[in-house]
Amino acid sequence: MNQNELKALVGQAAVKFIEDGMIVGLGTGSTVRYMVDALGKRVQEEGLNVIRVTTSNRTTAQAQSLGITIKDIDEVDHIDLCIDGADEIDTDFNGIKGGGGALLWEKIVNNASTKRIWIVDESKLVKRIGNFGVPVEVIPFGAQHVFNYFAKQGYHPAWRLTDDGAKYRTDEKNFIIDLKVGEIADPKALAEDLIHTVGVVEHGLFLNRVDQVIVGRQDGPEVLDVN
Repeated sequence: MNQNELKALVGQAAVKFIEDGMIVGLGTGSTVRYMVDALGKRVQEEGLNVIRVTTSNRTTAQAQSLGITIKDIDEVDHIDLCIDGADEIDTDFNGIKGGGGALLWEKIVNNASTKRIWIVDESKLVKRIGNFGVPVEVIPFGAQHVFNYFAKQGYHPAWRLTDDGAKYRTDEKNFIIDLKVGEIADPKALAEDLIHTVGVVEHGLFLNRVDQVIVGRQDGPEVLDVN
């Protein structure tokens, strides 16, 4: 199977965890797109009744096109299950997210969820996270000063750009600085430095934020329990 087939496989496996009446958080990214398609099929064919909260405008648009009703996160008091992708996951189940530019909303939904499932193909499993880079969302005001601080720290920052060369804007109209740090020896220490940098809204290090990982492998999906 190619990578897209593996993504479709785990997307289909993930929706089996969704039960009637649940409030479900829908993530963002290429793997999640397959999961949302599979959820839409269940809604249409089975009449599955669930409330959905999304982590990006892109996922909202896809879900609505499939007839899936979406609520704002502040319209619900909790989320039973969040299903999202990840850009890297290490052997301690630390993750990096934000390749799709939705890390802030993803972390808010993750934080509000009782159970968190990540869905990935096997290429996303690594010994140490970091080679993907660490996305950091920053407010536009004073963003160059934040960029300069990251450079002084040796984090090798780079602005995320659109295809036409403009600075990428998140759904909250913020910028993203991608840190090319390589393998991270101490993710917790880096996370602390980033979140305490004035001007940083959120970072893409997701530490202790997952309960199960569904991995797409050539011989079928594998469910990894974190605890």
